[in-house]
Amino acid sequence: MKKEENNNELIDDNTPSEEMSVELELEDGSVVNCAVITILEVDKKDYIALLPVDENGDSKDGEVWFYRYEEDEKDPNVEPKLTFIEDDEEYEAVEDAFDEFLDNEEFFMDEE
Repeated sequence: MKKEENNNELIDDNTPSEEMSVELELEDGSVVNCAVITILEVDKKDYIALLPVDENGDSKDGEVWFYRYEEDEKDPNVEPKLTFIEDDEEYEAVEDAFDEFLDNEEFFMDEE
């Protein structure tokens, strides 16, 4: 997994599908549609795991992007803020939490 920088702007999360998705505008001005995999809590902070997808909803390489995720508790109508994770230790802690999330998901899938 690799960190990707963007200008921290959440453009749109109103997708008429069963899966939640967001569009991110990257620093170069390009827009990437991402499926929201999950929101994780690590060290009392929230993080979002995003999977970049093409127009068909397919991922080219399966690479997951992580961002710090903040909602305005006073106003739920305000768009959530995504912040690029610059600290390597913080990023690795989020990766570890995501790996644990995937392990738990596989466990539940195996039970079914």
